[in-house]
Amino acid sequence: MLHTFLLSLAAALTGCGGSDDDPQTTTAAITVSQTTITAPAEGGTYNVSVTTTGKEWGAIADGSFFTVATQYAGSQAGTLAITVAPNPRTEARSGSVTVMSGAARQTITVNQAAAEAPAYYAPEGYTLVWNDEFDSGTELNATDWTHEVQSKGWVNNELQNYVNHRSPGGGLVTEINNGRLQIHCFKEGNNIYSGRVYAHVNQGWQYGYFEASIKLPKGKGTWPAFWMMPVGNDWSTNPWPMCGEIDIMEEVGVVPNEVSSSIHTQDYNHTKNTQKTHAMTIANAEGGFHTYALLWTADEITTYVDGQVQLNVKKSVLGTGHNQWPFHYAFYPIFNLAWGGDWGGMQGVDESALPVTMEIDYIRVFQRK
Repeated sequence: MLHTFLLSLAAALTGCGGSDDDPQTTTAAITVSQTTITAPAEGGTYNVSVTTTGKEWGAIADGSFFTVATQYAGSQAGTLAITVAPNPRTEARSGSVTVMSGAARQTITVNQAAAEAPAYYAPEGYTLVWNDEFDSGTELNATDWTHEVQSKGWVNNELQNYVNHRSPGGGLVTEINNGRLQIHCFKEGNNIYSGRVYAHVNQGWQYGYFEASIKLPKGKGTWPAFWMMPVGNDWSTNPWPMCGEIDIMEEVGVVPNEVSSSIHTQDYNHTKNTQKTHAMTIANAEGGFHTYALLWTADEITTYVDGQVQLNVKKSVLGTGHNQWPFHYAFYPIFNLAWGGDWGGMQGVDESALPVTMEIDYIRVFQRK
C-alpha cells in the first residue's frame, strides 16, 4: 500500500501544470544523514535522518533481508530505522532504500557482510539458494508463493475446498504467525476450507537438498503433506504419474505419528501397488516440530526425518527410462493440508477435530556450488 501511495504522490506532485516557479513543479532536495549502510553478518538497526524541501516524503525498500520503519517529524523531516537481519549465508548481500519526495529520489545502499560459517545444515558442497523463514509480515509473499484454488473432490476424493488465502466467510487458510506459516483447515457453513501452496511454481529447482521443519495436526481426517511436482508440466502429453511425483512427507491422522515418503512414476505408483514408499513412526510428529528433507541428484533420491534416512531410491536400480525415472527436470515444493479423501478418510473423518492447523517453521533449498 505504501508503494502505491508513493507512486500516486509522485504523480500528483510532478503531473500538475504551472510555471517554472510553481513549487509543484520544482524538484525537491532530499538530504539523508548517510547514503551507505554497512552491516556485519550479525545485522543491526541503523537510524537515518531524512529532510526534504518537498511537501511530503516516503521510502521504499528493495531487499528481503532488512526492514524499514518510517518515523515522521512533520511532513518534511523524520527518521528511517533500517533493521538488517542476521546473514545466514557465506556470501555478502546488498539491497537499497529509495527515499522519494515528489520527483526527487535519494538512494541508500544497504550492504551486509557474509557469515563466517553457514547458519544452516546442508550436505557438503551445497549452498543455500532460497529460503523462507516466515519471520516477517502476516501473509505469504506472493512473489514466492501461489495458492491453489480448487473445489472439493478435485483429487483423491478429498473433502476440502482450496481457496486463495481466505474462505468466502473471511477465514484464513494460510497466515504468517509467530514466525511460522500456518495452514488452517476448518468448517464454515456446510463446507471445509483449507490451504495448498506452491513455492516458485514457475521456476522450481532441478536437484538439490530441500528441508522444512513442520508440526503436524491431530485428528481423524487430516492429511498434511510436503511434496514436489514438475514445473510447467504438459498434462496432455506427460500425465500423472508419468510426469513424476516426490512425496517428502505425508501423514494421515487416522494413523497418528506415522510419516511416510514415496515416489510415483509411470512404472512405480500406487495404482499398480508398485510405488516406492517407506514409513516410520516418530514420537510427537503430531504436535511437535520435526525436520523433513529430500536430497535429490540426477541418479538418486533420499528423504530424511530428523536426519535419519527414510526412503532411498536409485536410478540405476529402478531404470533409466522416463517411465521409471522422470526426475530430470525442475520440480517445485508444495505444502498442503487435506481433509478426508481416499487415504486421509479411509476410516471416515471426525469433524469434531476441526479446526486444525499444520505449521511450518521454515523451508530451505540448497544446491551444489
